[in-house]
Amino acid sequence: MTDQPYQGYDGYDGYDPYRQQPAPQGWPQQQPYDDPQAAQPYTQQWQGQTWETQVQPPVAPPAEETAYMPSQGAGAAYGGYQEPGWGGTQAPAHAQTPAPAQAPAQTPPTDEPGYGPATVAGNARITDAQRARLEGRSPIIEPGVQPAGLTALLGLLLAGAAAIGPYALVVPLVALQAVTAAGWFRLNGMWPARQGIALAFAGALTADVALLASGRTPAAILGTLGVWVLLALVLQLRSHADPDERMYGLMATVASAALAIVASGYLASHGDAVTVGAASVAVAVLVRALPLPTPASVAASLLAAAGAGVLAGALTGLGSAGALLGAGAAVCALIGHRAASYDYPSRFVHFTAGVALPLAAAAPAVYLLGRALV
Repeated sequence: MTDQPYQGYDGYDGYDPYRQQPAPQGWPQQQPYDDPQAAQPYTQQWQGQTWETQVQPPVAPPAEETAYMPSQGAGAAYGGYQEPGWGGTQAPAHAQTPAPAQAPAQTPPTDEPGYGPATVAGNARITDAQRARLEGRSPIIEPGVQPAGLTALLGLLLAGAAAIGPYALVVPLVALQAVTAAGWFRLNGMWPARQGIALAFAGALTADVALLASGRTPAAILGTLGVWVLLALVLQLRSHADPDERMYGLMATVASAALAIVASGYLASHGDAVTVGAASVAVAVLVRALPLPTPASVAASLLAAAGAGVLAGALTGLGSAGALLGAGAAVCALIGHRAASYDYPSRFVHFTAGVALPLAAAAPAVYLLGRALV
């Protein structure tokens, strides 16, 4: 080892990090390395000031300058700024220039049905129903001819089965109650809702059994309805969902169960009243589906229902009183038809709630008018 200082860099007297250092006595001698990069993990780390004192850590641009910048590909996670790699490289200058905040990037429209194009300016997407309200248009879409045909078919099945007997009436009635329970949940945007649908349908079946066991006493409907409202309340209180979601689920469950149970009113009604009322609803819904202006369509459907009531009354012995029963059932059916048309419903809603709600809503009128007229 020499006593002369290291001469390098124009006579600078300093430390040479690649010069072999004398090892303490008893330690093995370290061999010099020809490759500085290979030797780097085994050399001492210099903690003093180096010649690269001007290198500063990268600083990302402010968030407000890069909030709406278009993507520059890989490395544009911070609005066009590319972090230096291990070699200290940085993205080109043009990639670091932030886009103006007032010129947001345009994105292609989304393919989701029922929504407008996605935006990057912070505006939430709106549904077709919300857009229709903002534009002053009606968000009502009526079920149409095909669901009306299914409603008419189910109504005729109810009318024919009622003429046979109460046990024959149970078969189309159970189908009506099942479609009512499923359609109401879908109409409220809650799908899948298997537990709620099963609960509502179970309540309807319980009401049917209670009616048959009690000699078709209407008190069985009220008792089942009260028990099922209490049961739905207890089940929703045990839910771990948010309070708003629990309240919304409770209201949907209670309404679905109530509609399905109230449809049991056909089973509690007189057979002739069911025949007249169900036939009148079938005719009213078919006429309502014709391409006519709404006021004219409603008036025509009520007149047609009254005429169907007269015809069915003549066949059952109810006589001209069938006109009043048919018109009253048609009014309730049109209310259910309107409910199934609300807020841009889907095709599934039209073929469930659009089919079942007119008949389910008409059940109380059939029972009450049937008791008054028969």
